[in-house]
Amino acid sequence: MEIEILSTSGFKPLGKIQVTENSTIKNVKDKIHQNLKQSLYPDRQAIKSEAKGKALKDEITLSSLNIVNGGTLYVNDLGPQISWKSVFLTEYAGPVFVYLWVYQRPWILYGEQSSAPGNVATVAAICWSVHYIKRILETLFIHRFSHGTMPLRNLFKNCSYYWLFTLYVAYHINHPLYTAPCSLCFYVGLGGFILCELGNLSIHILLKNLRPAGTKVRRVPLPDGNPFSQLYNLMAVWALAKHRNYVKEFPDYPRGRKSILPYVL
Repeated sequence: MEIEILSTSGFKPLGKIQVTENSTIKNVKDKIHQNLKQSLYPDRQAIKSEAKGKALKDEITLSSLNIVNGGTLYVNDLGPQISWKSVFLTEYAGPVFVYLWVYQRPWILYGEQSSAPGNVATVAAICWSVHYIKRILETLFIHRFSHGTMPLRNLFKNCSYYWLFTLYVAYHINHPLYTAPCSLCFYVGLGGFILCELGNLSIHILLKNLRPAGTKVRRVPLPDGNPFSQLYNLMAVWALAKHRNYVKEFPDYPRGRKSILPYVL
């Protein structure tokens, strides 16, 4: 069967394509790219049944939309796109280079007042690099994305956030007047960093296992054997149950009191 493709911008006709009742929206995108407008590659398209309606998912079939011969679909040009993997790699590579640039060349920011970084500043540079290198490796080998791309224009906003805040942090940590914390604070902080990095990695692996490779399946995240996740969950259940018992048992129990977080939970 034949359907007409219109642009959502001014309802300008782009042409007609040959499809079947069992064709999916993904097939329609491919046809538009191949036969009507090559610059509209599939990731750049949003197909709609109405000009101002919602974008249709790739797996939806034309028969489920009651599209018949001579029917109409609308395509919205989303603009240049970039893959999410490329976005994350660009976001996370910047902080590594920017921070180490300030660490190795402090004279660029501090001029003649610059001095060699102390031990704490060196450990901070290592921790910072480890964190973002971990994020880069997770992007390459762990993360699975439900959406393939995002608008290219958003890349500059995202990178500005990561890169500029990195420069802000590096400026203070590597400053000649930076005062290092006491040994106890240093070791507690370093231990907390290592623990949190391992916990963060375990959560990312758990989220990865929720989505089979090559699919867009979405599932409800559930805690795994991570003792820190279970610890807080069990404590929350216990605290809420205890709070309910107090409310039932004592008529004069403070009405504004919460079980865990004041004014919240």
